[in-house]
Amino acid sequence: MNNFDSTLPQLSIKGKKITVPVVQGGMGVGVSLYPLARAVALQGGLGIVSSACLDRLVSRRTGKKLNAYEAAFEEVSLAKAEGGFAGINIMCALVRDYEASVRGALDAGADAIISGAGLPMTLPAIQPPRDTALIPIVSSGRALDLICKKWEKLGYRPDAVVLEGPLAGGHLGFKIDQIDLESNRLENLLPPVKEMAVKYGDFPVIVAGGIYTHDDIMRFLKMGADGVQMGTRFLATEESSATAAYKKAVVEAKDDDIVVAHDPGSPCGLPFRVIKQSPMYVSALKKLRAPKCDKGYVLLKDGEGKFTRCLAKESNEHHFCICNGLLSSSGYNTDKEEPLYTVGTNASRVDRLLTVKSLMDELTGKALIPAA
Repeated sequence: MNNFDSTLPQLSIKGKKITVPVVQGGMGVGVSLYPLARAVALQGGLGIVSSACLDRLVSRRTGKKLNAYEAAFEEVSLAKAEGGFAGINIMCALVRDYEASVRGALDAGADAIISGAGLPMTLPAIQPPRDTALIPIVSSGRALDLICKKWEKLGYRPDAVVLEGPLAGGHLGFKIDQIDLESNRLENLLPPVKEMAVKYGDFPVIVAGGIYTHDDIMRFLKMGADGVQMGTRFLATEESSATAAYKKAVVEAKDDDIVVAHDPGSPCGLPFRVIKQSPMYVSALKKLRAPKCDKGYVLLKDGEGKFTRCLAKESNEHHFCICNGLLSSSGYNTDKEEPLYTVGTNASRVDRLLTVKSLMDELTGKALIPAA
């Protein structure tokens, strides 16, 4: 791995000394695959792959039919292959494949499993994590308190926590009428989460949502955060696996192009930030797509305990199919389904693609960021 000249302090998680305190967000579907995570790891950050729909994506790439366990094992192994620290983001909302993805990542020696889109209450019970750091994503001190109390009964405490504010991309841990509240600004959410982290063992707090520059990182470190997680800026890199059309949509997006979808919205029941010109979102607004579910990643159990229920399968009045929309945005089945582009609130500030090295140079203070 390279030697790094960074003005930022290290991020220490479960004995792992991460040179640059920047966690690359696990963006699904098909944005955060091993090329991006590996590139971030080699530049001193914590690279993260996304488990969302990973079985289909890795099966297509390898020409072999892999299940969720095998795909997670494969992708984490490749992300770690050249050194540095790399892990995986596994959404609680992907109930059907959750445990298999966790086991695959653990067996591959992931440096971290980051889990949100719901509270990962049972994560430590799935399999002994050994050297892998288990990191929940929360949006409040109360949520972290609930997780810590549950995990303590399982004989475990978080190795770190990601505090995600309402300016993040993808699914948001806030109701639609809570997103703009002053109390939910990231800087106001941090103190109670930091207090809980100290109470339960003084583990690191990583903040996420709306962080864009070196100065942003420094500001939150001075406020008591131990590191930051960033997604959208890494989406707009040459190494990300987003399609050229997805990256182009990000580079061309203006402030008013970025909206929080909620009705119609995600079948997961959480607000979901998107570029409003995303073809699937446009079709959802016009109710052009007939309800169907042929992927099943966010299926819920029915009365018989089988994974059959999906709100987007039952009706397209209030929900759109994120499985097919996000798969299409990764270049999968583009002849059959329209893409859905999810971004963070600062996507409108992105005006060009960078390499991961160039971006990390900016974030560590080694290179000046051009004026927006």
